Amino acid sequence: MPRTGRPGLSAEQKLELWTRWKNGESLSDIGRALGKHAASVFTIVVAKGGIAPAIRRRRPGSLTQSEREEISRGLSAGHSQQRIASVLGRSASTISREITRNDGRQAYRAAKAEERAMQSALRPKPCFLSTHSALRAMVAQKLQEQWSPQQIAGWLKITFDGDETMHVSHETIYKSLFIQARGVLKKELMAHLRSRRIMRRGKTASTAGQTRGQIIDAVSIRDRPAEIEDRAVPGHWEGDLLSGAKNSHIATLVERTSRFVMLVQVKGKDSNTVVDALIRQVGQLPKSVMASLTWDRGTELAYHTRFSVTTDISVYFCDPQSPWQRGSNENTNGLLRQYFPKGTDLSSFSQDDLDQVALKLNTRPRKTLGYATPSDRFNAALALTG
Repeated sequence: MPRTGRPGLSAEQKLELWTRWKNGESLSDIGRALGKHAASVFTIVVAKGGIAPAIRRRRPGSLTQSEREEISRGLSAGHSQQRIASVLGRSASTISREITRNDGRQAYRAAKAEERAMQSALRPKPCFLSTHSALRAMVAQKLQEQWSPQQIAGWLKITFDGDETMHVSHETIYKSLFIQARGVLKKELMAHLRSRRIMRRGKTASTAGQTRGQIIDAVSIRDRPAEIEDRAVPGHWEGDLLSGAKNSHIATLVERTSRFVMLVQVKGKDSNTVVDALIRQVGQLPKSVMASLTWDRGTELAYHTRFSVTTDISVYFCDPQSPWQRGSNENTNGLLRQYFPKGTDLSSFSQDDLDQVALKLNTRPRKTLGYATPSDRFNAALALTG
């Protein structure tokens, strides 16, 4: 059956994904590097609990592909198992088991035997906790008591000194929690972890130099000039991100006087991506019709200084949890849900698609405008500014 949906990642891309993840890169940064959406990266990472899967290798001493080809040639020539074993320098029992597990003398094929061996090497090995029920019960009990995996591992080593069956590393505990496919420790036990994370992060992962939780040099909406407040002067906009399924977003911009709307395609929520998209979109407008932008408190506009320097547009930020301070934008986002219901994957819409939706909103009469359209008001403002 042919594969449907979006193409997955190649083995090389997955290796790069896990290398970047262990180096502390964000989901959006990894997605950009691989040409994939951040949500696709998240799906892969969270399925493994944030822990890179081990690279499966052949056991030392296992048969190689060239040896299997030699076995196949020997069988075709009618040689005995002992003779084939002698040529390869292997024991006759090794050759006998290889032939038996791969359909016998008449049906043995080197390529098929090699593929079966590789699949066996990829098969997940039983988790230590899954095969030691007393240890598993003890670990679960201590997690419920809010002990950290590291505390549990250290306590077990001291308490059961000399009993290796009651020793387990803290990394194994984390893996058993975060990789739920193992079916060893219940997902509910993660709620007892101090960090409340749903997946593991590498030791090199750090928020140093990142913009999470902070907006450097943010100018408060309280410092916005009075002329913006009364909507008397056109050219002042409000903006925010509209969110959809699979961590997808579009940027929404609304001019305060005319309620004219622009929708902007963004491929990620990180500040670099959002700022680049806004700069590109704003660059299509005459400079006279955008003097300021008031944004929500989200860190997607943490790099607002770069936006302002590039566009010569002042940026103001609302107070935390105060959506009414961007009333026009909030109202417009509500109207947009007619076209983008909650749960919609917004990454599936092109910029042309978004432009068409914006055109529909901009040519609808609005009660707040005396049943004029946003386009009428906006075009009038353009004519006045020359």
